[in-house]
Amino acid sequence: MRPTFLEVNLNQLKQNLDAIRTHVASAKVLVVLKANAYGHGVEGVAPFLAPFADYIGVALVEEGINIRKMGIATPILVMGGTLPEQIPLFDEYQLTLAASSPALMSAAQQYAESKRTRLRVHLKIDTGMERVGVREYEAEMFLEQSLKCQSLEVEGIFTHFANSEASLESDSLQSDQMVKPYLQLERFAEVLSFYEKRSIPHPVLRHTANSGAVLNLPESYYDMVRPGVLLYGVYPARDIKKTIDVKPALKWKSHIAYSKITQPGRGVSYGSLWQAQSAARIVTIPCGYADGYFRRMTNQAQVIINGKKYPQVGRICMDQFMVNMGEDAAELGDEVTLFGEGITAEDFADWTGTNEYEVMTNISARVPRVFVR
Repeated sequence: MRPTFLEVNLNQLKQNLDAIRTHVASAKVLVVLKANAYGHGVEGVAPFLAPFADYIGVALVEEGINIRKMGIATPILVMGGTLPEQIPLFDEYQLTLAASSPALMSAAQQYAESKRTRLRVHLKIDTGMERVGVREYEAEMFLEQSLKCQSLEVEGIFTHFANSEASLESDSLQSDQMVKPYLQLERFAEVLSFYEKRSIPHPVLRHTANSGAVLNLPESYYDMVRPGVLLYGVYPARDIKKTIDVKPALKWKSHIAYSKITQPGRGVSYGSLWQAQSAARIVTIPCGYADGYFRRMTNQAQVIINGKKYPQVGRICMDQFMVNMGEDAAELGDEVTLFGEGITAEDFADWTGTNEYEVMTNISARVPRVFVR
């Protein structure tokens, strides 16, 4: 196996899921497995977690099909944008459609009617994200339309928060430009009043809560919650109240592939962005930006070798990067920790100027995933 790999602790994922389920009490839990299970490797995570999940959430039709081909029967909601020509795939692979527009719902109804089948759908309401979904002030006609679609099983209705990860006491939520979570909840509740006013039952699965809302907004739980990054042991914001105890399930490891003493004044890597000030042991790690070890972390990142942190030096290459071990000794094959055991997703985010989501989901598929219990 390649000496650079991800170690994914499946038991830790299960513990995180259990902690979330206990916290949200009677609400069902949809586990979000999009983007290769947030970089953890859907081929190992999905079969393990599916028996413990009420629902699975993905972004793409292809992601749902991939999970179905693993033999998993758990309901799967495709939450991202869908084109009408993809609707037959929802029937073939028994996927749940996020009906995000009148046109898409009409296309789904026409297909299901022509095939004498039924498609399961969740109605997507836009309460302030301005991404996909019918805006709350236009939702009444959309819901009226859904009642006439006899070939569709309208199982759910949902929305997505724009700022649920912000601490409710945070100054950022005082900005006039920020869509407040409570405002989105009010808008969603007003949409749901459509059913009460007509004395008809609402869809059985009302859901709004992503990771931030699971931590911040108990009133958002409704019938189901949708933890994403929280499931993988990472909090969606630094200042959020950690009302659920979760821990990262991921470790990124490699091994020293080359070790040498670099003399003073010698430049290291492309562009000679770093030069040794005195004789130093420079070791080469077989991992680079093609693996998701971002080039923009150059001369900022750190790794752990033999229990000690060392700085990455010189420009990060496509397949390799270098580390300055100073006067310390190292052997060919010594284990190197890139992520985990004291180096966090937050550290990576700081080094790259991005967020923890991008860090994890950009770990390349060419890095083998090793699933451990």
